Amino acid sequence: MISQEQKSAITAILASGEVKADEPLARHTTYGIGGPAELFVRPGNGSELVALLQHADSEKIPLTILGSGSNCLVADSGIQGIVISLAGTLNDLTMVGQQVTAGAGVMLGHMVHECAAAGLGGLDGLTGVPGTLGGALVMNAGAYGAEISTHLCEVRLVAFNGRQRTVPAADLTFGYRTSGFKDNEIIIGGIFKFPRAQNGDLEKRREASQKRKESQPLKQRSAGSVFKNPDDGPAAGQLIDQAGLKGTGYGGAEISTHHANFFINQGGASADDVAFLIKLAAATVRQQFGISLQLELKTLGFPEGYWEGIGVV
Repeated sequence: MISQEQKSAITAILASGEVKADEPLARHTTYGIGGPAELFVRPGNGSELVALLQHADSEKIPLTILGSGSNCLVADSGIQGIVISLAGTLNDLTMVGQQVTAGAGVMLGHMVHECAAAGLGGLDGLTGVPGTLGGALVMNAGAYGAEISTHLCEVRLVAFNGRQRTVPAADLTFGYRTSGFKDNEIIIGGIFKFPRAQNGDLEKRREASQKRKESQPLKQRSAGSVFKNPDDGPAAGQLIDQAGLKGTGYGGAEISTHHANFFINQGGASADDVAFLIKLAAATVRQQFGISLQLELKTLGFPEGYWEGIGVV
């Protein structure tokens, strides 16, 4: 439990930020699902973030990074300790020639748009991908042949104890929906060098946007792809579809009839509703095809052991 004295100290630290006790995280996730954060905070700037981390470290207060809430499922019980959202902060974006410096809170869609407007290529396949740059780097977001890490030069990090460091991209390990970032560090921002746009890049953006509209349930509440695609063979959505689960509902949640790797909140869904379908899909695909699906979705606030035995994490 965070004491009233600690809450007062945090409020003083975040003079230009936001501090809310028992804030429903359903208000801050694209799923519209999630119990309360014991203390929800949004730093006003980088200095406030560092000071907050130093205070939390000295007081031994647990920390959870929410980002923009676009690729996560938050437990119905909520999250104890401090939940940090960087949406709306650390959102500076500057361009000098082909070099782009961006804060972790910059929305990825905004960055893609601004780079395109400046005549830079390399991000066209990421058109329409939701979330912040920080979240995109952690997940090494990618689509239609483009990955956010491809043109990364360096990244700025701050540890949970407030210590900052800059890491060259060459010292990081990126893979399919994975990165080498530590769980106890937060991405502050990064520097990229993008190629000049080529003929056909505009068409790539249009194609990426059109494919999303055609293949994904963009008008319904979801958190994007639930499972990573296996290294070989059919994609996760195809496997779930072939298992006969497309359209399966539980409570207020449903495996989308539009794309079986999207689990949607039809209205009033709980985290447990979505979790039931995740476990059902993983177990059924493993039973029918011998393939263990791995979660792409980030799960927050679930008790220890909740996901054990189904091979998704």
